Amino acid sequence: MSVINKPAEAVRGPRWRRRKDARPAEIITAALASFAERGFAATRLDDIAVRAGVTRGTLYLYFPSKEELFKAVVRETIVPILARGEAIAAGATGSTAELLARLILSFPDAVIGTPISALPKLILAEAQNFPDLAQFYLDEVVQRGKRLLKGLIQRGIDSGEFRAVDVDQVFFCTIAPIIVAALWQHSFQPYDPAGLDARKLCQAHVDLLLNGLRAAADSKP
Repeated sequence: MSVINKPAEAVRGPRWRRRKDARPAEIITAALASFAERGFAATRLDDIAVRAGVTRGTLYLYFPSKEELFKAVVRETIVPILARGEAIAAGATGSTAELLARLILSFPDAVIGTPISALPKLILAEAQNFPDLAQFYLDEVVQRGKRLLKGLIQRGIDSGEFRAVDVDQVFFCTIAPIIVAALWQHSFQPYDPAGLDARKLCQAHVDLLLNGLRAAADSKP
């Protein structure tokens, strides 16, 4: 039987089932946009529900609190970026310098210019008021990214490609310009005529970082 000849209930059923399946993603998208605009404390679940086109009751069916919704936003937006980086690093066979450059240069396209870039500023600004969320972000984002980058830097040291450095401190040197790019976009970018070009910043950062890490030619095995 063609769809055109099916009873109205049969036609509506699959469409509404697809709509229901899409609701968590729609709510997360709406929440991310709201958090990016207003921060965590000022965002109301009612605002998110309206933006997602659902009732507050429907929102609660999927996310029991604003805190749990924020965690879902992080897990569906930032965490997949980290997972892709881990997968790239695990399968890489080339030089560590090329791999590190590839990951850093992927940041502008993956984050800057999207609502995701507001999350670092949000968590830094509201960490003291929401310590549980700060701890969650530290555990699931910062520490995971730290393991990835420290592992890459250590890989370069072990292969003789990089000179011996304090890996813990170089991790912070590696992420600092990236965090600045995200903070700048949501703080000064609207008022700065010259602006900050995140891609050029990352390219300059890669140049300085890799030249600073590279082992001297006469020190290689």
